[in-house]
Amino acid sequence: MLLYLDNCCFNRPFDDQSQLRIYLESVAKLQIQTNIRSGLYELVWSYILDYENSQNPFRERREQIAKWCVYSKKDIIENSAIIKAAKMVCQQGIKEMDSLHLACAIEAGVDYFLTTDDGIIKKAGLVIGVKITDPIGFIKEVSA
Repeated sequence: MLLYLDNCCFNRPFDDQSQLRIYLESVAKLQIQTNIRSGLYELVWSYILDYENSQNPFRERREQIAKWCVYSKKDIIENSAIIKAAKMVCQQGIKEMDSLHLACAIEAGVDYFLTTDDGIIKKAGLVIGVKITDPIGFIKEVSA
């Protein structure tokens, strides 16, 4: 199973764990990463993950997230098809950076796009060809 985790998903374990939702999403995301390392799932990386992560002001977070690139089975680089797809996704009311992540996921042919961004999840039905959910929803769906 091919997965794309966006930047906010990668950053979830660094967020305030005193909030139950954040804690549960963090635990679910960490389990997904364990399953990626064991080979149960395959990870897609992208140039936009590299870019967005490079903008993180926290060095430790930046370095920890960047290490995940080595586990990726596909590394998506910018091309005209991605830019075109991102523009179409953006027309659905999804922010530009998020649209680029989704376009990379579409280009890679992922089975799931994982995010903790409520704005993306609310518009999930509008993006054709990609199942969008949060880490908890993903675990519930694949464990059913």
